Amino acid sequence: MTDKFYLEEAINDLSTVMDMVRWASSRFNDAQLYFGHGTDNAWDEAVSLVLQALHLPYSILEQTQQNVFNSSLTRSEKEKIAELVLKRVQTRMPLPYITNEAWFCGMPFYVDERVLIPRSPFAELIKNRFAPFLTDSPQSVLDMCTGGGCIAIALAYAFEDAHVDAVDISPDALEVADINIQEHQLSHRVYPIHSDLFTNLQGQRYDLIVSNPPYVDAEDMGDLPDEFQHEPELALAAGDDGLDLVETMLKQAPEYLRDNGWLFIEVGNSEVHMAQRFPELNVEWLSFENGGHGIFAIAKQSLVTYWQQKEQ
Repeated sequence: MTDKFYLEEAINDLSTVMDMVRWASSRFNDAQLYFGHGTDNAWDEAVSLVLQALHLPYSILEQTQQNVFNSSLTRSEKEKIAELVLKRVQTRMPLPYITNEAWFCGMPFYVDERVLIPRSPFAELIKNRFAPFLTDSPQSVLDMCTGGGCIAIALAYAFEDAHVDAVDISPDALEVADINIQEHQLSHRVYPIHSDLFTNLQGQRYDLIVSNPPYVDAEDMGDLPDEFQHEPELALAAGDDGLDLVETMLKQAPEYLRDNGWLFIEVGNSEVHMAQRFPELNVEWLSFENGGHGIFAIAKQSLVTYWQQKEQ
């Protein structure tokens, strides 16, 4: 049976929100799609797609779940949902690129193929205000490799008195970041800056630097599912072991951190290469209640000591 047949059948035979969610989930499973850009299974992906197509907030599920799922749909609503499902199956494009909406730290953000879709465990750190590492609320924060600006904006919400520099090498990514900064009305505290890492930040000092840089190693790049091929390679690939940019940040960060400052970097699966590339570097690997791995924390003084010893 063709995709067009399934689409027409769904529009003609199905009636409710639940019907469309069940149908979409079946189509996703049948197509063996990959899930990892906001959901991790076909059912949650289908729920997300249907709610976004109907312009309904996720919170409505907690408020009136049974009533919402039993609600009847108009033909035009079913057509819109069916077309989105078909696009997801045919293109293998991640859902947030199709709807131009992704969620991070409980907030919606605009995304398109100029930036990665946010999915970092940094969200949990931000919600916990980086406890127990930070004893005082930071006044100056840097989000290095900001992409669409989601982490920078979430940091601004978490630390209401801080100014946040959102840095990226990609002008395209910074255009998306600016869209989100304006949408969240934070242009007075979040500043998009075009820079190759610290190149254009001379003289700046930060209490907190966070970075979710490109960290996918060469082997993993070759094994990525089709969905990841829609994301910008510039934001994913980072050399044979995934740590090319990380090494530069570790070397240069002390110059840009205040004395009690902290550096947090996400390296994902490239965590396995850290000990080999940076022996005796005193980093603290973090654990997360909501899942995720591959983020380490290190204080400025530990970085200074490490590089001094390397030079001896």
